[in-house]
Amino acid sequence: MGVTQQQVLDQLSRVMSPRGVAVTHANVLSEISVSDGKVFFSINVDAAEARAWESVRAQAESVVRAIPGVTAAMIALTAERKPGSAPAPRRPGTGVPPAASHRPPQGGPSPMARQAEIPGVSAVIAVASGKGGVGKSTTALNLALGLRDLGLKVGLLDADIYGPSVPRLTGIREKPELNDAKKMIPIERFGLAIMSIGFLVEEDTAMIWRGPMVMSAITQMLRDVAWGTLDVLVVDMPPGTGDAQLTLAQNVPLKGAVIVSTPQDLSLIDARRGLAMFKKVNVPVLGIVENMSYFQCPHCGTRSDIFGHGGARHEAERLGVPFLGEVPLHMAIRATSDSGTPVVASEPDGPHAAIYRAIAGQVRDRLKGAIAAA
Repeated sequence: MGVTQQQVLDQLSRVMSPRGVAVTHANVLSEISVSDGKVFFSINVDAAEARAWESVRAQAESVVRAIPGVTAAMIALTAERKPGSAPAPRRPGTGVPPAASHRPPQGGPSPMARQAEIPGVSAVIAVASGKGGVGKSTTALNLALGLRDLGLKVGLLDADIYGPSVPRLTGIREKPELNDAKKMIPIERFGLAIMSIGFLVEEDTAMIWRGPMVMSAITQMLRDVAWGTLDVLVVDMPPGTGDAQLTLAQNVPLKGAVIVSTPQDLSLIDARRGLAMFKKVNVPVLGIVENMSYFQCPHCGTRSDIFGHGGARHEAERLGVPFLGEVPLHMAIRATSDSGTPVVASEPDGPHAAIYRAIAGQVRDRLKGAIAAA
């Protein structure tokens, strides 16, 4: 018999709020989702009380994970200023909150001080894009496979919590299990250690996340997974420059970021934003990949530059970052991705696998120093 909502509520009734009331009677719980032994919900509190509630969230997660049959639990703490509550007072004549006035202008405590290595993982790199629809997830997976082919032990984390694509791209349908330490065990496929938020929810589930839930989910996917010993962990990021990217940069010392863009101006504008964000948080940009660089007709061989051509290369030169290579818009890449058999794994001797391996070789070379140091 599966885990029920009532079982979860019964356990949560033992957890006390900072005011001494059971969380089940504190009017803070979202709807509790229970599916195949996986439990998800959030604790919604006023921003002014968030710090006091963090230990409550951790205790709630602990008691839920202890329920027989629970294979995964994700409890997020969301904090919002209540409507009508007064904002933080400002320093007279400055418009700056008093707390900000005590921050040293330079050299003070940084959010990056919270960074900690993932045990056993030598290097973590992000694959990012300024906008969606540019083939970032396909690139991340085939890049990971290319690094694998170069002899590295590689993991892939699908951190695109809004639209996880890795389950479809890899054909993985099973759910991760927990080890004795209650950490999720990555699913092995194609010689990679793979984890995705998509393994924990149904494919057609609408992923609606508030900022604090994003940060909590990313942190759990990094810290509550038994990654083992890896040379490189490739992280497929959500598109854009928001909470997920910042949480990753603040959580682990990223060894670099790969930016994926199409050649067209609209995509390049957003790619610039991604580059700027990683530079702002002191993450090295390993380079830019121009995806869907051109279309070559499989019948007549005619080449068409559907989205223009060379835009990403020119942008890389202009910004002084490496250009990693061009990946064509080709039916084989699309078809193998849709079927869950990525092209580097299913057609290892083909021209497209060679392109991804060449990109992986450049990434490996730029990571060599970081991996050797680790």
